Amino acid sequence: MSTTEQSTMVVPPGGHEPHAEHAGGGHHTSTGLSNEKMAMWTFLGSECLLFGGLISTFLLYRGKEVVSGPEVRELYDIPFTSVSSFILLMSSLTMVLALSAIQRGNHRQLRTWLLTTALLGSTFVAGQVYEFTAFYREGLGFTTNIQSSAFYVLTGFHGAHVTIGIVMLLSLFVMSHRGSLPTGRSETVEIVGLYWHFVDIVWIIIFTVIYLVP
Repeated sequence: MSTTEQSTMVVPPGGHEPHAEHAGGGHHTSTGLSNEKMAMWTFLGSECLLFGGLISTFLLYRGKEVVSGPEVRELYDIPFTSVSSFILLMSSLTMVLALSAIQRGNHRQLRTWLLTTALLGSTFVAGQVYEFTAFYREGLGFTTNIQSSAFYVLTGFHGAHVTIGIVMLLSLFVMSHRGSLPTGRSETVEIVGLYWHFVDIVWIIIFTVIYLVP
């Protein structure tokens, strides 16, 4: 058993785990996870249900005959979206590097990787805005037909999640720059990383269902 594991098992009678709190974990639940991390996992669980509902709705209406405008699948630019998706997936790697940097106490690298992750995420969102604009110019608006409504709601909702993640990353960057994100609070970066990885995984499913499945 490692020294770290031993230290987390020593709890003063009637007290809290001082080492865990100092490490930024806060109070721990009976599962061994901090309240903050447990809250994030619970939130992500609810998000799974929400995205599951949106994906199911899109699949339900994808095969329906449209009464106006083009079908969504007629406008797909799969090479462009594939590149955009690859950029988003690479941001998960830089997010891991950011977490590794703060755990090693290298705050300069932490800020570098946080900014890189935010930049990659912003590139993905910009690509999504470009795609929406191109679709609109081709005559596919939000209310053109039921397929377009399902498509824009699903992909737009995911894009909003990526944007929120970018705001989180930039907030961490500012906190680190001001010195309010010490190494002992590395779990804060880990929790944001959980959210970011979740957004990436959801996009893999969305991209496969929308663009790749015939």
